[in-house]
Amino acid sequence: MVKIGVQQPPAVLKPEQEKEKAKAAAGGDGAAGAVLLPPGAEEPAPTVQGRRSSLSGVCYLTMGLLVLLLGLVFASMYVYRYFFITQLPRESVFHCGVLYEDSLYSPFKGQLELHEDVKIYMEENYEQINVPVPQFGGSDPADIIHDFQRGLTAYHDITLDKCYVIELNTTIVMPPRNLWELLVNVKKGTYLPQTYIIQEEMIATEHVSDMEQLGSFIYRLCSGKETYRLKRRSARRRISRREAENCHRIRHFENTFVVETVICKKS
Repeated sequence: MVKIGVQQPPAVLKPEQEKEKAKAAAGGDGAAGAVLLPPGAEEPAPTVQGRRSSLSGVCYLTMGLLVLLLGLVFASMYVYRYFFITQLPRESVFHCGVLYEDSLYSPFKGQLELHEDVKIYMEENYEQINVPVPQFGGSDPADIIHDFQRGLTAYHDITLDKCYVIELNTTIVMPPRNLWELLVNVKKGTYLPQTYIIQEEMIATEHVSDMEQLGSFIYRLCSGKETYRLKRRSARRRISRREAENCHRIRHFENTFVVETVICKKS
């Protein structure tokens, strides 16, 4: 009896052997089966995170600078309000005198003398001036208010007992702070430095019936008195003798020079 054995061909055994070898290689060394990536392929995530951190740092720095600037602003305001302004008196009273040459009417009389009392209200932002009867004559005593809040000037002619109101002329009248500094600087002497005189001409126009619209400061000065609006003459001209009878003059100073305000009735 003959036993016949069948042998598998080599071509069939080779793939199975290769599979076993591959399994053995994978099980024996896991690192050998790892796939190496090119450099930089695993770097994107850290780069994006670095950019975000740099942007957030810039934002924090900007916010810190803004907070610092705001703190400096508020600190400056505090120092100015509580340490500087408080040193300025709320009401400053000055008795002033000035020597000047009258080039308008008496050029040969030499120096003239003008006195006035000045009250400066810093917080309320207005000035009150009292001009007594002048020694040389030709000018009326008066009470004057320069209200910088309302932008108005009121003249109370004491001789006539009438009030006249006009827009504040800031080219002639110094603001309270500047006038205060000027008078403080010359307070050591009796008189202001020798100065000159200028003239402004005005015409009384309509009657003012509503006094409250002029503000509380002018209301207290002119309440119960005839009050008129004034209008400045655009061009200066020589006032005739007839017109001069209807005009009154008030000499005063709220600057480094003397001002003669000529108020005439409307013809």
